[in-house]
Amino acid sequence: MSESAHEHRESAPETVRVAVLTISDTRTPENDTGGDTIQELMQAAGHEVVERTIVRDEASAIRTVLVNLLANAEVDAVITTGGTGISARDTTYEVVDRMIEKRLDGFGEIFRMLSYEEIGAAAILSRAIAGAVGTKLVASLPGSRNAVRLAMEKLLVPELAHVVFELRKHQEGR
Repeated sequence: MSESAHEHRESAPETVRVAVLTISDTRTPENDTGGDTIQELMQAAGHEVVERTIVRDEASAIRTVLVNLLANAEVDAVITTGGTGISARDTTYEVVDRMIEKRLDGFGEIFRMLSYEEIGAAAILSRAIAGAVGTKLVASLPGSRNAVRLAMEKLLVPELAHVVFELRKHQEGR
């Protein structure tokens, strides 16, 4: 790791406040395994899950909930699960893509590479995406618990605090 990356990690907040948004027509609080996995891994890493919501896979509903979560001063990042495939009902990617102001292209690229190592060519069906909306991160993960665990353990848990630090720098006038 470069010296500057190490310094930034050292300056990053210890606790990131996360909202978890599950996008599904079938998930309930009782069977939301993707949301459960995000919450468990965020809390194990010392972060705080400040809100958890399930919304139907309808573009207008997803956008409304995302706008509200991002407007919440208690939220530093929103992690979504579900709706990133290519079926007619999968609209998460389109909604998030339109909202993102600064895309983290490497997130989706690396996720698909890691996913390819686990599931093969089916990884191309994932439209995982992440980027900044103002000073907040939005990361959209597939609905599969295994895909969520992969993205969380390999990408978000190691870098979330660093990303939030970078996004806040502009806000704090640094």
